[in-house]
Amino acid sequence: MAVRKAVILAAGHGTRFLPATKAVPKEMLPLVDQPVIQYIVQEAVDAGLTHITIVSAASKRALEDHFDRNFELEQVLESGDKEAALREVRRLAEMADLAFVRQKQRLGNGHAVLMAKQIVGDEPFAIYFPDDVIVSETPAIRQLMDVYERRGGSVVAVQRLPREEVVHYGVIKPEPLEDRTYRVRGIVEKPSVEEAPSDLTTVGRFVVTPRLISILEQTPPSRAGEIWLMDALDRLAREEPVFAYEYEGERFDTGQPLGLLEASVALALAREDIGPAFKQYLRSLHLS
Repeated sequence: MAVRKAVILAAGHGTRFLPATKAVPKEMLPLVDQPVIQYIVQEAVDAGLTHITIVSAASKRALEDHFDRNFELEQVLESGDKEAALREVRRLAEMADLAFVRQKQRLGNGHAVLMAKQIVGDEPFAIYFPDDVIVSETPAIRQLMDVYERRGGSVVAVQRLPREEVVHYGVIKPEPLEDRTYRVRGIVEKPSVEEAPSDLTTVGRFVVTPRLISILEQTPPSRAGEIWLMDALDRLAREEPVFAYEYEGERFDTGQPLGLLEASVALALAREDIGPAFKQYLRSLHLS
């Protein structure tokens, strides 16, 4: 069965960006002139995913508003002959078949996936952690979908990191298959350097079979009372083939301030309209 649905997990507090995120969802923080969530939805659309569910929370109504029509704003833009801006704000409401569900209690990212259970049904689907913005010629999730179609099993995106950094991520136990592709023999969430089975760490892109839902329903909460996606994927890998793919592209962790700044700079420099002037400004700083 083809993958046509995506679930974007966007219910987190965003405490690393306080006080900015006291009233503004972290997914609405801008990368130049587009919020982070728009880059994620655009990647899903570009990959051919036609049904997108965003799991949010009560404090994140702005996410829904961003992808909705705003007739008052459209009238202002139309009367001001701002055709380009008008086309863009209208496009946002039409770019995808979007659904929003709320995670009423923040009980882990695995619990958040379960909030979309009725929508994904008995189909394979993609999962996004929207903190990870990946710039690539082929959408990162499309790269995983290609592996899914070729191999017929769930696929997790991975990247190599220095050993001292793997303690912050899920780390796979890999069995090499072909270029950039591995069979996952286990996943350890945030291991110590000594316990890490490899230097291949998970990134916020997954394509999963519907079996994951039933496993999540059976996954007990951790000592912190939360259900974690990595625990379920580790169990899934013991029941059916799960693969990992070293995606091609540049990843930015926009869930922390430095990553958001790095992504903003990189995306601004790549823009034809503001890139040259921004590059000239950066050169004028004479940074030591």
